Amino acid sequence: MATEVDAFAHWKATGQADADPDSEYWRPWTDLIRGLVTRGVVVRRARIVSEPVSDYIRYEHAGTAANVAAGEQVRWLPRRRASDIALPGNDFWLIDNRLVRWNHFTGDGASAPGEISDDPAAARLCATAFEAVWKRAVPHDEYEIR
Repeated sequence: MATEVDAFAHWKATGQADADPDSEYWRPWTDLIRGLVTRGVVVRRARIVSEPVSDYIRYEHAGTAANVAAGEQVRWLPRRRASDIALPGNDFWLIDNRLVRWNHFTGDGASAPGEISDDPAAARLCATAFEAVWKRAVPHDEYEIR
């Protein structure tokens, strides 16, 4: 199975990203999302990005069609438009407005062990920040890479 490092290197070399939701690379994730969506769960992803974007964000954007095809709703917000939004210090997934899955990264951008929090204050902070970002963000199919 290809890793993200391999997929990113392939994209950098060819300009082609794997956006097939049924590919070996995507299938574990898209099966999960499809299962959730089938049960009526709404899965939303907001990405706050600096512009001009990095190569990695270009790569993410090119592959996001797989997320959308699986049922995720994805929006993009240029960082300049987020200046007055109080944001948590780390990337996160908010589950049922009560659990936060904090994502941590190393200094070079690699994933580091995450953590789960059931702290109500953290969940409120994340929910408030996410809704503010979501309102301003641009749907994936309308966001133009800059």
